[in-house]
Amino acid sequence: MSIDSYQKALDFLYSLVNFESRPDPAQAALFDLRRMYLLLEMLGNPHLKSLSIHVAGTKGKGSTSAMIAGVLSSAGYKTGLYTSPHLIDVTERICVNGKDITRQDFTDIVAELEPIICQINSRAEYGELSTFEVLTAMGFLYFYRAGANFQVLETGMGGRLDATNVCDPEVAVITLIGLDHTAVLGNSLALIAAEKAGIIKSGCTVISADQPEEAARVIRDTCLEKEAKLVEVGLSTKCRHAGYKNGFQLFDVSTLKDQYSIKLPLMGAYQAGNLCCVIAALEELSEKHPAITREMIENGLKEVHWPGRFQVVCADPLVIIDGAHNPEAVKALMGALKHYLAAHEPITGRKTLVFGVSSDKDLPGMASLLGKYFQRIIVTRANHPRSMEPERIARVFTSYAGEVIITSSMNEALGEAMNNLSKGDLVLVTGSLFIAGDGLASFQNGNRF
Repeated sequence: MSIDSYQKALDFLYSLVNFESRPDPAQAALFDLRRMYLLLEMLGNPHLKSLSIHVAGTKGKGSTSAMIAGVLSSAGYKTGLYTSPHLIDVTERICVNGKDITRQDFTDIVAELEPIICQINSRAEYGELSTFEVLTAMGFLYFYRAGANFQVLETGMGGRLDATNVCDPEVAVITLIGLDHTAVLGNSLALIAAEKAGIIKSGCTVISADQPEEAARVIRDTCLEKEAKLVEVGLSTKCRHAGYKNGFQLFDVSTLKDQYSIKLPLMGAYQAGNLCCVIAALEELSEKHPAITREMIENGLKEVHWPGRFQVVCADPLVIIDGAHNPEAVKALMGALKHYLAAHEPITGRKTLVFGVSSDKDLPGMASLLGKYFQRIIVTRANHPRSMEPERIARVFTSYAGEVIITSSMNEALGEAMNNLSKGDLVLVTGSLFIAGDGLASFQNGNRF
């Protein structure tokens, strides 16, 4: 296959085994890091060329990764950031110092790797390489060639068998753990924590969020077993929300080492927990990398960009886009919304929810939290094969809301939502990162709803 265009590169990648588009509880049996090691060895082991910060968790791992990478870049280090899934374009997953890989560079790397991938997959000694595994290898290769000092790696799912877990991290961060992907990772906090704790390597430093005790115990035991240093931010870091100003959230953060006044452009009061993990991780890194100072941490966090997470796209009427995709994330989102509204103009008009969800998620749990708050619910589906049928979503929401409207696309849903909006109205777009991405794309494309 001659890969000479971005579309052909995408066609090749998506022709591989793609667990993101075809969720299957049996897929865990197919994960095998040996094929990642094989591919990377054939590429010269680029994953070992930069210092790694590895981030796992159920909630906030993307925001946490983006904040750490932003500060490292601000401190003068060339920094790669690998995240998933993307919101609009797959090139978002691989970036250096805040700039996404270009489509041309993306295409060139796929063309370079295609014969190697085909060779490995034809033998399939450890199973066939997947789309996500190849994208991860592409990230490692791109960071190495860009001369990255650091690479911040967000796990895709779990940790122990995730494709990113070939790295040898300086610092491993485990954000808040909750019940998600239970069919693959396990149906208890302890089982899920064991998968997340799989990123802990011997001798590394581990930063753990303020976890439920069931999860915290697993992380502590793993650190003891691996002889890894553990920093539990619930014990070492205090964070006070100090209000909002000019589009920033304000936080006062105290650690055992320093005090910080943080202006964060990311909204959502739940960012406080992520922020504690970020500062703890950066303080650990600063012991070997002195350019990471308090001033650099404060300056870097002011510049962080991480779209689709409590993103206010219109102030009045208030339109918010958020990628909450499980009941715990929705609970945090609703808490953040009430916190935000308490400090801003109250909602005096109509409350509209635009909602879509992936087929493997806990729809009843999410609907029970959202349904009673909104007067009008518009259900839709993202442009993604995992999306749940709007009719199925509507049947669940009808027991909560008087008006449920079924649409087949985000543009149609936003057309309904934005029609005849008035000052004091609220529109919330949520349910999955794919929904958030489609919502952002609709606004960015200049649609007039």
